[in-house]
Amino acid sequence: MKKVLGLALVLVLASFSLGYAFAATKTYQVTGPVLEVRSDAIVVQKGSDKWELARNASTKVTGDLKVGAKVTIQYTMTATDVEVKPAAATATKKKK
Repeated sequence: MKKVLGLALVLVLASFSLGYAFAATKTYQVTGPVLEVRSDAIVVQKGSDKWELARNASTKVTGDLKVGAKVTIQYTMTATDVEVKPAAATATKKKK
């Protein structure tokens, strides 16, 4: 019985931790007319800027996505590559 309760507690804590990690991802949105629709991206006009947002098979589309349609796209920002550079060496003064 103790093993079952212990395992249940571990599963609850793990699911809470995973849920929190996913919930912590900030979402953004952009709204505007569609300029271009491709299998890998959607281009939207926002003011004088053109926003190109990537999409894939898991992107949920509700309605008829076509050029000219007004859309609101929900998106997140995800790092794809991180390059860490060494910190600059600090200058040291020589004693005379």
